[in-house]
Amino acid sequence: MKIQESAENYLETIYMLSLQHPYVRSIDIANELSFSKPSVSVAMKNLRENGYILVNDQGHITLTASGQAIADVMYERHTMLSSWLVYLGVDPKTAAEDACRIEHVLSAKSFQAIKEHITKGNELAENADQI
Repeated sequence: MKIQESAENYLETIYMLSLQHPYVRSIDIANELSFSKPSVSVAMKNLRENGYILVNDQGHITLTASGQAIADVMYERHTMLSSWLVYLGVDPKTAAEDACRIEHVLSAKSFQAIKEHITKGNELAENADQI
């Protein structure tokens, strides 16, 4: 299933906010992304209609199973890519911004290759430390 980059960003943001706060509201998303409340409202309506989020009577937003699956993929890509870029010497702010762009255009096959390369490098470093 292919969804738009903006929807992936919203789902990832909802997930990240849910890790920090007991509940997520549209205003939290607007503040986090520096978007207008009406823009976020339209996006939430679309995500809800497509079955990616649920919104209760208090306006609390939760991810559905399909929304969580997408958020998990985007979050893993973001964290791994930004950490890797920092390891390569990129400053953390630039690394996070670049990872945010890369995570949406990188194929699953390419990401898996990068992930395996990073994991192998980490294992080699750990083994070298034990010698």
